Amino acid sequence: MPGPAAALARAAYSMLLRLATPAYLLRLWWRGRREPLYRHALAERLGFASAAAAPGRLWIHAVSLGETRAAAALVEELRRQRPGLRLLLTHGTATGRAAGLALLGAGDAQAWLPYDTPGAVRRFLRRQRPAAGVLMETEVWPNLLGAARAAAVPVLLANARLSARSLAKAERLALLMRPAARCIMQALAQTEGDAARLRAAGVRGVAVFGNLKFDMTPAPALLARGRAWRAALARPVVLAASTREGEEQALLAAWQALPAPRPLLVVVPRHPQRFDEVAALAGSVQLGVVRRSGWVDTLPAAAQGVDLWLGDSLGEMPLYYALADVALLGGSFAPLGGQNLIEAAACGCPLLMGPHTFNFAEAAELALAAGAALRMPDIGAAVRRAAALAADAAAADERRAMAAAALAFAERHRGAAARTAQAILGVMPG
Repeated sequence: MPGPAAALARAAYSMLLRLATPAYLLRLWWRGRREPLYRHALAERLGFASAAAAPGRLWIHAVSLGETRAAAALVEELRRQRPGLRLLLTHGTATGRAAGLALLGAGDAQAWLPYDTPGAVRRFLRRQRPAAGVLMETEVWPNLLGAARAAAVPVLLANARLSARSLAKAERLALLMRPAARCIMQALAQTEGDAARLRAAGVRGVAVFGNLKFDMTPAPALLARGRAWRAALARPVVLAASTREGEEQALLAAWQALPAPRPLLVVVPRHPQRFDEVAALAGSVQLGVVRRSGWVDTLPAAAQGVDLWLGDSLGEMPLYYALADVALLGGSFAPLGGQNLIEAAACGCPLLMGPHTFNFAEAAELALAAGAALRMPDIGAAVRRAAALAADAAAADERRAMAAAALAFAERHRGAAARTAQAILGVMPG
């Protein structure tokens, strides 16, 4: 049981969340202007399900798109090890929920994770009645975990990671976060570094299981389509993958500074609500732009002579990596921690990353050591090196070597899904 100071901290936290609930719901409604799914089933955000669920499902929470993609390999392995397993998938973002639809099978359910107020999480657990819970990566919610423990629902943290920055924040909020961490039955960490930081944060039962994202298998149809488009272009291609706010302007400025003829630049923003913003930005600097959403499967003639493609589609990253000769890692050229670089490796795409990869620190270092990626000091240097790697005939051997190293690197680290599924099923009723 938490001591008096911890109990007071949690009560204050709960009161603040209750007071902020109207603003939280208003924000979701506002985001729904661009992403209508945010306005769907708002009552679930407060723990109200449309109907009582059948008990005994395995509850997996994957907050957003990246976590849902990682959960796909885990779900496949769980079903292989226990056919007929029924799942409850919860999410926090529209992109996560949309991607989660593809993971649902017969008897499964999907819902929003409730806001972390005491009443909402108790209603959620009472109505859904899961047999066990799995939180993907770094989702630690004090009231949710406390309510799960009170309801005797074992909760595991899968594909768990914790950066040094997040640990420092947890230590500042130790009265609130340490009791929550002690409610986690087991944390299946990605790396030894993550495991050490999770233990320091107060999580018990920490073990290193590896990164589920190495078990993601790119869709063969998307890879084939990307390669076909690349062959049809007969032109070098540089991909800026999962770019974040504040990166595109510097990227486009550096791109315009390149001498002509330049490769084709493909920009895929991380967040769908920014597609229009990035398209407008490219137009404002007088770059000819076409949007991927403007055609279906066959590459149109209008897409072949422009400066830039905007990758405004969901679920097609393997296509973009297969299309590209080299990729720039979004989120790594501003202090944002970087995005998932493992998918690029699994697709055999050489990768240039910036100085900020703290969200995937060990994977980044392993990719560098394997020869699958290069570290660049800034976006300008990265753009120049990427263009040279993609376009210069003298760089063809280096590009092929990086692509082969990327595939070998991805294959070498597979296996986390089988280990994780076995651990999760070990806490489920037989």
